[in-house]
Amino acid sequence: MSKNPTKIQSPEQLARTEKRRVAAIEGAKALADFDKDAVAVRKNMERLRALRLAKEAEEAANAPPPAPKKRKAAAKSGPKETAQKLSEFLASQRDSGRGT
Repeated sequence: MSKNPTKIQSPEQLARTEKRRVAAIEGAKALADFDKDAVAVRKNMERLRALRLAKEAEEAANAPPPAPKKRKAAAKSGPKETAQKLSEFLASQRDSGRGT
């Protein structure tokens, strides 16, 4: 007798084994596609970043010089409204009938 007897599998076990094998192959293909797409996205992002940086550098080089700052106009002379003190406000409210 042989030391490693071959195990006879039922049709259900064979189908399950074949299904696992096919799933493993399809999974490997899907992972390879995903990795390929990820590389393409990163390459495109790098290209767009280079274009953006070149555009920003060109704009900075061709930018007009900043305009000189304008001085503030002198304050208009005239009566200024002064803020009413809280005690005066409360007294006016109380006198007008709002003492509740």
